[in-house]
Amino acid sequence: MRCDGGGLKGARGRQGRAAVAVAGRWRRVAVILLALAYAASMLVVFLGGGAGGVAVAVAGAGALRQRGAPAPAGSVYRSHLVFDRLLPEMRASSASRPHPLMTPQNKKSGKRWAPCITKKLRRSELPPSNGFLIIEANGGLNQQRISICDAVAVASLLNATLVTPAFHLNSVWRDSSKFGDIFDEDHFIGSLSKYIRVVKELPEDAFVNFDHNISMIPNMRTKAFSSESYYLQKVLPKLLELGAVRIAPFSNRLAHSVPPNIQALRCFANYEALRFSEPIRMLGTNMVDRMIKMSSLTGGKYISVHLRFEEDMLAFSCCIYDGGWRESIEMENARERSWRGKFHRPGRVINPEANRRNGKCPLTPLEVGMMLQGMGFDNTTSLYVASGKIYNAEKYMTPLRQLFPLLQTKDTLASPEELAQFKGHSSRLAALDYTVCLQSEEFVTTQGSNFPHFLMGHRRYLYGGNAKTIKPDKRKLVALFDNPNIRWDRFKRQMQDIHRHSESKSFGVRKPNGSISIYTLPMPDCMCQRAEP
Repeated sequence: MRCDGGGLKGARGRQGRAAVAVAGRWRRVAVILLALAYAASMLVVFLGGGAGGVAVAVAGAGALRQRGAPAPAGSVYRSHLVFDRLLPEMRASSASRPHPLMTPQNKKSGKRWAPCITKKLRRSELPPSNGFLIIEANGGLNQQRISICDAVAVASLLNATLVTPAFHLNSVWRDSSKFGDIFDEDHFIGSLSKYIRVVKELPEDAFVNFDHNISMIPNMRTKAFSSESYYLQKVLPKLLELGAVRIAPFSNRLAHSVPPNIQALRCFANYEALRFSEPIRMLGTNMVDRMIKMSSLTGGKYISVHLRFEEDMLAFSCCIYDGGWRESIEMENARERSWRGKFHRPGRVINPEANRRNGKCPLTPLEVGMMLQGMGFDNTTSLYVASGKIYNAEKYMTPLRQLFPLLQTKDTLASPEELAQFKGHSSRLAALDYTVCLQSEEFVTTQGSNFPHFLMGHRRYLYGGNAKTIKPDKRKLVALFDNPNIRWDRFKRQMQDIHRHSESKSFGVRKPNGSISIYTLPMPDCMCQRAEP
C-alpha cells in the first residue's frame, strides 16, 4: 500500500480482506492521539515553520527532514497565497491572443487516424460453444468496462458463451446497479452476435448441474494480466470438463498484448458494443446540448475537467493542504474508516512533502482554475466539472467559480427530478459525467485513474487520434504554486508551455508489448491511418 494516491482503486478492492480485528475503544483512542500529534506538527508549519514543512513519520520512523531546514521547492501547499497575489491581475488581464477554444489545435502532418475495427475482425460461422464463461466485474464504472471488454476477448479465446457480467457490490462504491442499468444490454448482445455468443443468464439446463448455486461453479482465480496461453492451457480444459467456469474477480485479468483478432474484438467491445443504457444516453445528450447552448460566447465549445478532490482521494494521497488541525483529523479519520490500520503498520512512513514534489497530490479546484486562466481560458469559458463529492466544497470550489462563473456540474446542468433515478448509483452518475466530458472541446485530467484513461482513449477514437486533453506535469506545477511572489506574466508563460506540451502529447501510438492498453491508446490496434483529403 502506497500513501500517494496511485493505488487507490486496487486498495479499495483489497480493503475488506485486510481489515484488522482490534478492540474498537482502544483503536479510537489511538486515532485521536495520533490526530492530535499530527495537528500539533501542523501548527509548527503554519505558526512558525516559515518556508519549512513537517513531514510526518508513522510507527517510529525518524524525522524525514530536520526542523528548520528549508523545504525543496514544491514541497508545501502555498497555492492559496499565490491565488491571493495573482487574483487582481487574473481579473484585469485581457486575452492577448484568440480564445484557446476558438483556435484550431495543431494537427499532425501526414495521414489521419480513423476507426477500422471491422476490417480487423475475423467473421466466420461460430462453432459449437465449449461452455459458459461467468465473470464478476468489480470497481467503478471504467474498471467494470475493462472487465467486460476483457471478458469478451477471453470468451473468444475459449470459444465460450459469455454470460452478461455481474457487478460486484463493493463496500466503497455501494452501487447495486446491474449490467442493464448502466449499459444497453440488448445492443451489447446483438452487436457481438457475429463474433461470440452472449446470454443474459445461465440457462436452466446448465444451472441445474450446479444445484442452482453459482458458487458451485469452480472459480478460476487467475492472476492479473494473464496471457493467452494461460487461458488455453489452464482454463479451457476445466471449461471442457465442467461446461462452465467462473472467474471472480475479473479486473485486469488479460494481458495488454494478445493476438490481433482478439485485440480487435476487445476494441469492438469497448468502442462499439458497449453503449450506455437509454436513460443515461437521453439525459447525457440533453446535458451536452445544454452545455453547447451555454457556450455561445465560444462558438458552442466548452472544456471539461475531471476533478479528483473527494475526501477518500485526499486521505489516501496523504497530502497536506491548508486546512490545519481540522483537515488533519478529518483525513486521519477517513483513512481509518476506509483502510483500517493500513497506514499505521510498523515501518510505514507518510511523507506529504515528497508526495507533493513528485506530483502525486490531487490538484485543488483553486489550482485548476489558476492553471486554466494562465493558459488563456478566461471568464467567458464554459467549464464542466466532473467529480464526486468535493471535500469542503464551499471553501475549495469558491475560487474556481470566481474565475469561471459559467461553471456547471451535473447537479446544476440537470434538474433534481432528472437526477432522481441516478442518485445513490455512483456508476450511473459517473456515466453522465463521462458523456459530457467525451463531447467537450478539451478535457482536463488532474489525477490518474481509469476515468481519464478511458476518456482519453475514447476521445482519440472519435477525434482522429487526438485526445484533445490537457494533462499537466504536476511536478512543474507545484514548484510554480510554491512561489507566492511569482509574476503573472511569468506564470502565464509557464502555463501556456504546459498547454502546448499537452497538445503535443494528445497523439500517441501503442507500442507492441507495451504497458499501456488499447483503452487509452487505441492506435494502431483499433484504428488505421488514412491520407488526408
